[in-house]
Amino acid sequence: MISIFFIGRAALFVLYFDKFKDSDVSYWLTFIYGLRMDTIAAGMLLIIPLILLCLSPNFLKRFVSHFLRYYFLIVIAVLIYVENATFPFFAQYDVRPNYLFVEYLAYPKEVFGMIFADYKLELIIAFIMLAIFIYMYLKQSKNAFIEVFETSYIKRLAWFLPLAFILLIGVRSSFGHRPANNSDAMYSSNRAVNEITKNSIYSIYYAVYTNMRHGSGKSIKQYGKMPIDEALSRAKKRLGIVSINELSPLSRQESTHFKIENSKNLVIFIQESMGYQFVEAIGGEKGITPNLNRLSKEGIVFKDLYSNGTRSIRGLAGSVAGNFSVPGKGVLKRNKSQTDFFTIASLLEPYGYHSMFIYGGESRFDNMRGWFLGNGFKQIIDQPKFENPSFVGTWGVSDEDLVIRSNEEFKKLYAKGQKFAAVMFSTSNHSPFDFPAEKIQLVDGIEERNVTNAIKYADYAIGQFIDQARQEDYYKDTVFVIVADHNIRVYGDDLVPVDMFQVPGLILGENIEPKLYEQLATQPDVLATALDLIGLDLEYPIMGHSIFSDQKQNMTLMQFFESYALRVDNKIAVIRPDKAPITFLYKDKHLVEVDSDDELEKDALAFVITLDYLYNKKLYQ
Repeated sequence: MISIFFIGRAALFVLYFDKFKDSDVSYWLTFIYGLRMDTIAAGMLLIIPLILLCLSPNFLKRFVSHFLRYYFLIVIAVLIYVENATFPFFAQYDVRPNYLFVEYLAYPKEVFGMIFADYKLELIIAFIMLAIFIYMYLKQSKNAFIEVFETSYIKRLAWFLPLAFILLIGVRSSFGHRPANNSDAMYSSNRAVNEITKNSIYSIYYAVYTNMRHGSGKSIKQYGKMPIDEALSRAKKRLGIVSINELSPLSRQESTHFKIENSKNLVIFIQESMGYQFVEAIGGEKGITPNLNRLSKEGIVFKDLYSNGTRSIRGLAGSVAGNFSVPGKGVLKRNKSQTDFFTIASLLEPYGYHSMFIYGGESRFDNMRGWFLGNGFKQIIDQPKFENPSFVGTWGVSDEDLVIRSNEEFKKLYAKGQKFAAVMFSTSNHSPFDFPAEKIQLVDGIEERNVTNAIKYADYAIGQFIDQARQEDYYKDTVFVIVADHNIRVYGDDLVPVDMFQVPGLILGENIEPKLYEQLATQPDVLATALDLIGLDLEYPIMGHSIFSDQKQNMTLMQFFESYALRVDNKIAVIRPDKAPITFLYKDKHLVEVDSDDELEKDALAFVITLDYLYNKKLYQ
């Protein structure tokens, strides 16, 4: 087992050596700290064999021998597979397998479709290695454990305690108050080195374990302790919120800056995995998003907008509920947020709005259907409800099919005099990047099924949507939001790769004056701005402000797996479980460590505690 782990780590070390070779990190220590993590994993897997070999009486020897033969067959085969799977996972997410690795197994259709499309070679290599191992193992391992039972039962009993003690030392890997865990692999300031140091199978186990523990409050204590009154006070001060409701600590009255007699409809078109680097209008590459670049001259452009996290459920929560990323699982998948959780649907229902969620894929994915319906949305239109779509890929119907169906629904509602608030969610820009290639001019020099071409197709669909809407009566009475859920891949060597949280955001509509907003902004800020523009005085707990409000703060809160980064202007505090917080200066799109800013670091902790408290007490209403 240790050999398998070492080979995997050594291969990652060589593959990603360029990421840290010029840093001042003692990167060779990854093998020393890595051995510690490997010993924890191996020790845990040896507990069952130890118990059976030391405590089983002789008459069970054949049963135990057969059982352990197949136990190690399964264990080592799984380890070989997981080490192989680590390479494409690392390439995609820039981390070792973690809770995502397990969560995606709940959606075999989408996941295996993506795997077979993108990772054929990796699968073939893994299966060849597994086949060779299984053949050699079964050939050599017959009755391999029988000889242990030649030792007398008394001697085996006597060996149990010292061997158990050795395993305990290996599994705890610490003589301190707390056993070692994944955080002990994070010994450097270079994230790539830290991830290589980790152990994949233990990372998966630890993620499952901590998620199962979540809700007890123990996982939050890993970040640090703070009285909830202080945490709420600090979070509200950073957000610029003066609460009016004890039952909803962040709720307050917000008067619109655009008061009109007949409030407008709201459409939020959320783009799957669209990063700033593809959008020329906000400093990205030229030629990939001509429609967004064109439309950016006609609406409010958020030049320095940052996503909540790295998953769609985080972006949806930010863009639909104005909620920052709650520690642990996202609110779309957690029990206490399935009802009575604030969304634009529950907010606008008293004003006569019909709310709907339109998605090209299957809305059961990530529990989107349950969360939207449970929190005020009246209608779900997903893949099974699209009749004769022009194109269907791994993740659902094409973005153009989504646009056409949405336009038809909005026309019908407007014709009936029905106000509406709609959330559209695209699918095309997701690995393996299935889209109707004939709709766009493919980018020269890259393969067809590539993220850049998929972004270009997503941009095509955005252009189609706005152009179609402008031909309809409902356009003049609607505010349109185009915003990404997260970047395509959040990767980099920094503890939190801040630049890869930057995403495009645009608000359009008749009589909305073009504006380039260059200050820091969050997805909740975009939502608050859109609600301001529809022309209603509202009461809500959104964790952001309209850009037209004097209370708008120049801050963002980003979640990167278990780390949180609170950014105020260009100073960033990063907090992680069981580690001291660190303060950085954000300079040239990288983190530069500086002297600790105690107040900023405390505020970062305050946000984590506040988010967890609001969720657990069901106070985000």
